[in-house]
Amino acid sequence: MQENEASVFEDEMEYGVPSNAWRTVRRLWEAMGRQRIRLVIVAVSVLFYTVLSVAAPVYSAGIIDLLWRKIRLAWEEGVTFRVSWNSGGREIVILLVIYTATGILYTFQSFLMASFAERLSLELRTMISRKLNRLPLAFFDNHRTGEVLSRVTNDLDKMAEVLQTGLLKLFTAVGMVVGSLIMMMRFHVGLTLIFLLFTGLSIFFTRFFAAKTLRYASLRQQAVSRVTGQVEEAYSGRTVIRAFNREEKSAGDMREAVEELARTSRNADFMMNAVNPFIRFVNRVGQAAIAVFAGKLLLDGVLTVGTFQAFFQYVYQASEPLTEAAYMVNSLQSSIASVERIFELLDEKEIRKDPDVSRIPENPGEKIAVVGSTGAGKTTLINLLMRFYEVNGGRILLDGTDISLMSYEGLRRHFGMVLQDTWLFEGTIAENIAYGRTDASRDEIVAAAKAARADFFIRTLPRGYDTVLGSDAENISAGQKQLLTIARVMLCNPAVLILDEATSSVDTRTEMEIGKAMQELMKRRTSFVIAHRLSTIVDADLILVMQNGTIIEKGNHRELLQSGGAYADLYNSQFAQ
Repeated sequence: MQENEASVFEDEMEYGVPSNAWRTVRRLWEAMGRQRIRLVIVAVSVLFYTVLSVAAPVYSAGIIDLLWRKIRLAWEEGVTFRVSWNSGGREIVILLVIYTATGILYTFQSFLMASFAERLSLELRTMISRKLNRLPLAFFDNHRTGEVLSRVTNDLDKMAEVLQTGLLKLFTAVGMVVGSLIMMMRFHVGLTLIFLLFTGLSIFFTRFFAAKTLRYASLRQQAVSRVTGQVEEAYSGRTVIRAFNREEKSAGDMREAVEELARTSRNADFMMNAVNPFIRFVNRVGQAAIAVFAGKLLLDGVLTVGTFQAFFQYVYQASEPLTEAAYMVNSLQSSIASVERIFELLDEKEIRKDPDVSRIPENPGEKIAVVGSTGAGKTTLINLLMRFYEVNGGRILLDGTDISLMSYEGLRRHFGMVLQDTWLFEGTIAENIAYGRTDASRDEIVAAAKAARADFFIRTLPRGYDTVLGSDAENISAGQKQLLTIARVMLCNPAVLILDEATSSVDTRTEMEIGKAMQELMKRRTSFVIAHRLSTIVDADLILVMQNGTIIEKGNHRELLQSGGAYADLYNSQFAQ
């Protein structure tokens, strides 16, 4: 009758329920591959470990009875009792060998399970890594980043932890409980029934308190999430909070969230700290009842001293895994649910396979502008062009070549993108500029920065091109970030340019300078320009006007103004303002 730790209640709130456990288990068995032999060896090792563990108490009962008889005989004869090889020594050595063998077997199977779980986790993590590279952009648009990361990290870690410890404990528990109960029934049925009665009460109260503690733990987790969200919101929006004089309101919201966390934590901690003494009390009453009844049987000559102590060994061997069984099952169930979510990720629809022969188009050089109101579908059109999304019907031709006949790598190698939302990684400015061409020399990096009008501000930084940017690049302005992304594209010297409001974060003077550089860069290249300020695309060879995901007008600036349609209205409204 085990004394349960409070932490199991906290862990239980993370348990999930798989929708099809057996199918997931079968698939996991197939995914194990060569690792299955390790699991078979562990099962055989557990079998021998269980047999030796169950045999040890009954063998020790014989030794104690033998020694007890020898001691009484020596007492009656008035001689000193000594343990010799023939007077208990041989049996003690054999018992020592049994216990040593069980220790070796347990260490061996624990080592095998640890390596088995980690190797399987590595294999699945590798499969997920490859899978993520084959998923379409639509998958990442429809799934939150935290959700994907949770499957790659938390679900795999939970699976590895449960397989390493929980599965081994379950294997051992089944054998120990069955074997110990059989031996206990052989010793005395009445004592065994008393044990089962109090063990049943212990499990019942444990589950009863676990259900209540789970509810309080869930409330505490919600309170923790609220506090975390308040902290993140207050930190990220600190400038806005101060600008609108909302410091007191923000502090009040934080105080309320913290007080709620303190209240729920107090209730959860009380339940978790109160259950252990109660369960311990039930266990101690059961052990006392068994001891009293067994003591009477000992005095009546029904039990020997050896069987008396052996019975209590079996009580311990059976009660510990029996009380843990419910949590082991829940833990394994949660692990299966985690594996099921991993397989769901691995079953996601992938991008189309590259064609056997990839066609590379020629680019004559044409500037195509895409305009329209917010949400008209401009960025979606660019995503289709880059094959981040696949078209449901029709074809997209690039200089007469169907882009579906080009490989992804071959297609995107000829594109350079400058987006409205800049992305810089943690590293030096030179490394960020050379992200698309890691083999670029320092002279080429500097030339690209000069062309993007970024060289001047870079040289004003303490370490110039070797200045290290943080993960959010907060040590430079938004406009400077945009200049670096433009320099990155210029260094790659792509055949096709995609500019999505590329100068939206820079001042007017810088925009004019970049515009001159971009005009030079766009010569002899096909360019797609998404713009809200129509003054920047009046020289485009072709202007596409989009509305609700559909191209409603196309032509050059003069033709569209003369037609007096949506483009003319949009253009006149901007200049009227």
